[in-house]
Amino acid sequence: MAINSTREDEELKETLKLDVLKRLLLNLLEYRGKIVIVTLLIFLTVAITTAYPLLIEKIIDDEIIAGNVRGLLIMSGIMIALALVSYAATRIWRRMMADISNDLILNIRRKLYVHIQKLGVDFFDQRPSGKILARVTGDVNSLKDVLSSTVTTLAPDAVSIVVIVTIMVVKSPLLALSAAVAIPVIMFGLYFCEILAHKRWQKWKKKDSNMTAFIHEGIEGVGIIQSFNAQEEAALEFEGIVDEVIAAFRSAVVITDLYSPTIEIAGGLGTATLYYLAVTKLGVRTESIGTLSAFVLYLGMFFNPIRNLASYYNKLITNLASAERVYEIMDMDPLVKDGSGAVDMHDIEGDVEFSHVTFAYPDEPEVDILKDVSFKAKRGTTIALVGPTGAGKTTIVSLLARFYNVKAGTIFIDGYDISKVTIQSLRSQLGIMTQDNYLFSGTIRDNLKYGRPDATDHEMLEASKAVHAHDFIEKLKDGYDTVITERGGGLSNGQRQLIAFARTLLTDPRILILDEASSNIDTGTEILVQRGIEELLKKRTSFIVAHRLSTIRNADCIFVIDDGGIIESGDHESLIAKRGAYYDLYSSMLLDSWEE
Repeated sequence: MAINSTREDEELKETLKLDVLKRLLLNLLEYRGKIVIVTLLIFLTVAITTAYPLLIEKIIDDEIIAGNVRGLLIMSGIMIALALVSYAATRIWRRMMADISNDLILNIRRKLYVHIQKLGVDFFDQRPSGKILARVTGDVNSLKDVLSSTVTTLAPDAVSIVVIVTIMVVKSPLLALSAAVAIPVIMFGLYFCEILAHKRWQKWKKKDSNMTAFIHEGIEGVGIIQSFNAQEEAALEFEGIVDEVIAAFRSAVVITDLYSPTIEIAGGLGTATLYYLAVTKLGVRTESIGTLSAFVLYLGMFFNPIRNLASYYNKLITNLASAERVYEIMDMDPLVKDGSGAVDMHDIEGDVEFSHVTFAYPDEPEVDILKDVSFKAKRGTTIALVGPTGAGKTTIVSLLARFYNVKAGTIFIDGYDISKVTIQSLRSQLGIMTQDNYLFSGTIRDNLKYGRPDATDHEMLEASKAVHAHDFIEKLKDGYDTVITERGGGLSNGQRQLIAFARTLLTDPRILILDEASSNIDTGTEILVQRGIEELLKKRTSFIVAHRLSTIRNADCIFVIDDGGIIESGDHESLIAKRGAYYDLYSSMLLDSWEE
């Protein structure tokens, strides 16, 4: 299975930037009603702004030169009134756009989180959780500026440019050339930055993702770091990652910042051209000062939105890398999902059959982990899976829970082909407990009822008592209302496992999967657990991946897994009598237990 580490840059699927921008705009259309209001208000402010030079032209040519004081006062009053309307409209649409952007970002983050929860185990196995976190937080946040600016910058400034150019051409096509000569310079700068900057911003986002993943691992593994006294080594490695982030950022900024001078050069060229044409071709007269003044203002207004669009474009190429990373995950199709026509699997008894099952990881289809595995497990029996590390024990129970799809063959539960039933109806009848069960931040009560929120307190207490968790929980300061963190601060490994086991039992599963579930529990605690679950195991089909001798001896059937299949099967006594692979494995485990 291909794994991406914290120091390795993620591979991104190549995506057309125009396609990404279209998707961003489609997200905005979810708020089309508010967007229409914002757009109308923006057009109102654009109309007022672009009317100012015409009003100034009239004031100079018709009022000031003519000495019409009354007309000057009237025109001044009109301009003040328009300024107030423009100010009010701008305040309203900016506030509305801020609300839209914030709500949209929350919705995108919500959709991304929900989609990630639907992705298969393979997705999480192949990348550090910190890199996933970087996409849900930092990358989604980066979209806010793009989404907001698309409406607040792109739309009004694009319209402004069209209106300004139209007015300039109508009033004087010759003077309008002053804007036209600047366009090739602007386009060259735009092309130059687009080609070079986008790839560099993509690289920076990858490096930044590496840093987030490293920080996350450092927090999760702080106990290991401290126990090995490796704080200095971790700090040095972090400094190296930070240096890579800084270098990638500087490399991108250098190219992006080249675009602003390009706009200034184009603006200077256009202004010089305007005055040259006005003096040499038209001949400036007193009666045309208003027109020239209007052109000077329009030319300035032409380059202002150009500058804004340049800033928007820089922001766009900076944050499109984030958008690509967000949409890449949202476009990922879960490898394990309900097929067309999938049916609900009704209450089961627990008969399990593997029929010629072969499995390989999707990214390494040529390497078979399991090869033509077949067996039957009757309802109510306990199956122990033993074998060397990496033999495929956990793979078997993972396939039973449909965390992966089989490469070939079929898995049946009570005659149902599990590939043709809904995942929810399958997993709702399975109880799964692993070696490192996760506890959520909250109370012990919340954790126990996580898989079954409607459980009564009596049922919760019975499950806790069955695994002998009740006694230690009651001794805690707040009992079942004791608040714990996801790391289970204040609880021993054994206590955390007992809480997790009670949580599993509370769901009353028909099939129980225990994947090395007691490996972190001390011998004394395990004895209590064994006593508590003996009767429960008789009522349901159980698959147990374990290294504990007591669990293996008490199983109805033992499968010895190696070389991609079941090489021996039977109960403890019959396999010992064979003196084969199980006998050797059991003997080595017995020797290890004596040495302990």
